[in-house]
Amino acid sequence: MIPKTIIEPFRIHSVEPLRMTTEAERRDAIAAAGYNLFSLRSDDVLIDLLTDSGTGAMSSEQWAGIQRGDEAYAGSPSWFRFEAAVQTLFPLPHVIPTHQGRAAEKILMSAIGGPGRIVPNNTHFDTTRANVEATGAEAVDFVIPEGLDPALEHPFKGNMDLGRLGAFLQERSADVPAVFVTITNNSGGGQPVSLENLRGVRALCDAHGVPLFLDACRFAENAWFIREREAGQGDRDVVDIVHDMAALADGMTMSAKKDGLANIGGWLAVRDDDLAARCRNLLILTEGFPTYGGLAGRDLDAIAQGLREVVEHDYLRYRIRSTGYLGDGLHEAGIPVVRPIGGHAVYLDARALLPHIPPLQYPGQALAVALYEAGGIRSCEIGTVMFGRRPDGSEHPAALDLVRLAVPRRTYTQSHVDYVIEICADVASRARDLRGYRIVQEPPVLRHFTSRFEPLTD
Repeated sequence: MIPKTIIEPFRIHSVEPLRMTTEAERRDAIAAAGYNLFSLRSDDVLIDLLTDSGTGAMSSEQWAGIQRGDEAYAGSPSWFRFEAAVQTLFPLPHVIPTHQGRAAEKILMSAIGGPGRIVPNNTHFDTTRANVEATGAEAVDFVIPEGLDPALEHPFKGNMDLGRLGAFLQERSADVPAVFVTITNNSGGGQPVSLENLRGVRALCDAHGVPLFLDACRFAENAWFIREREAGQGDRDVVDIVHDMAALADGMTMSAKKDGLANIGGWLAVRDDDLAARCRNLLILTEGFPTYGGLAGRDLDAIAQGLREVVEHDYLRYRIRSTGYLGDGLHEAGIPVVRPIGGHAVYLDARALLPHIPPLQYPGQALAVALYEAGGIRSCEIGTVMFGRRPDGSEHPAALDLVRLAVPRRTYTQSHVDYVIEICADVASRARDLRGYRIVQEPPVLRHFTSRFEPLTD
């Protein structure tokens, strides 16, 4: 018998209280925050699905690692445990610790980017794109066409479009310092990339003499999808699939706040000796000494233990099934979501749910605000607010207008998820009543973090 009930492969050891609020209190709170969910106080949030980055619960062994942490400035035992844990999964010779993933992106792009350079990706996420563009380089996306159809069922909607990438490299490879593949593809709905597709990208990179890098924040979830969906992979250990992915790469950026199961941290890892030397010099300038990179020793130990736990099959089975439970519940309620369900989040298709709100009136923001007002659920717009502004200051609709419900790891129970489904269904039932927003204040880059909005009245 295969049980239908999802049970967590852990027991709850410590609890944190949630503050219950009224709808009136939430309306006041979001108005004071300029209708930007990033600007809310977290104790005004009931179910926080803004991000899965650094928001999960650590295990008892990770907390034990916190106690083992050694805070020596250079050459700490915690560093060597961290390095060994990374290289057990990704045997790249140079591991450069950073305080989080975007710091790794900043260092790498400072070393390889610049005006006239172009960085292809299946889909850049927000900080990756911003760090590319901050150097004067251009970020281009080549996800497969299926990845742009939210309702379409396809096992690997995160795949790179090999035809478009090959044609691009044929013409512009001299301007490409690296090709990136984001696993899983966050901006495209948390969709995985197949091993076959990665091998195809590697072949194109070899043919044109271009290095291949992984944005590997959710590598374990991607490996589990490969095991579940790709022919010939079903009986393999996840660790072996990770090794196959790593063997195809010349380097990687990583946020340990995702599949490192930690609350902070990241790294940059590379094969090339000269590139590593340049990146270490930038690390010392901006992050810290190469054996701590802006992290406390205790955090290095927590990440090292998290990397051992994240590839356990019981954990990954629970992780993917529990996210799927949320997505399937919303789908069954008639709410348009990106299909199939991704690994770390469920993505509501705000453009499909709110067709009366034009993309430049930000349907994703309207839906996200409504979910908070109705039930205290904090989510994240992944659409025209996040990606609509171009480097030249012009604004265009994003490819998709989504609302991401990112599920923190080992944090919420099934009853929390059932509550989220109820609130989403309630908001969807009165979708026609929702109105768009306009931006009244915005920064020049990464505007979704700090912009202020006001609702439109008609």
